[in-house]
Amino acid sequence: MAANIKSNIHEPPDRYAARPHILVVDDDRRIRDLLARYLSDHGYVVLQAEGSAQAEEILKRFECDAIILDVMMPGETGVEFARRYRTQSDTPILLLTALGETQDRITGLEAGADDYLAKPFEPRELILRLNAILKRTAKPYKAKESFKIGSWTFDPETESLHSDTDTVKLTQVEGLLIKALARSPGEAVSREELARRCDIDAGERTIDVQVTRLRRKIEADTKNPRYLQTIRGKGYMLRVEEI
Repeated sequence: MAANIKSNIHEPPDRYAARPHILVVDDDRRIRDLLARYLSDHGYVVLQAEGSAQAEEILKRFECDAIILDVMMPGETGVEFARRYRTQSDTPILLLTALGETQDRITGLEAGADDYLAKPFEPRELILRLNAILKRTAKPYKAKESFKIGSWTFDPETESLHSDTDTVKLTQVEGLLIKALARSPGEAVSREELARRCDIDAGERTIDVQVTRLRRKIEADTKNPRYLQTIRGKGYMLRVEEI
């Protein structure tokens, strides 16, 4: 019997492919829905499973960046699933459990989990722990091809902008920022997600300052930007063209 896969994947593939995909496995539907809604609001693509069997079916069909796994589930427990799945894949696993004793945490980590969070927990802590896991395990993104931003051509190798008459060298952070935005062309990317993609410990103000500096190098009119735009309430969006 096919699994009733529930997720927030409702956009065209090129709109969500660059976003981290998280599988939430918990037999409590209320908790699954709450986690899915919160993670979605923070820029993740979320898939849901009610147990290990359904989780396996989903993992055969989708590539996930991390798994949030409840320990106390009927049938195969989260620890048992983590131990078995770890022999097949190195996908990061964050265990959730009502058991907070030291030995329980050790058991979960020995089973192959990357982190362990005891219930009840603050949703913000879950996001921080998940971001830390993804940062540790993420493969660095490298833009392989040049692309156009208006009259400029961005060279990812030299992290510089070229036009018919000029060349502008970007700072390291500006280069990281333009690559991070180019991963989701035409899509708003939150400040928090930009900081994660750039692997910088930065608040919203820091990202705003860097965007302003980058905009001065790209835009003819910074007050009415055409290519590096602010999307109110969502973040920043970069319009690029393939060469």
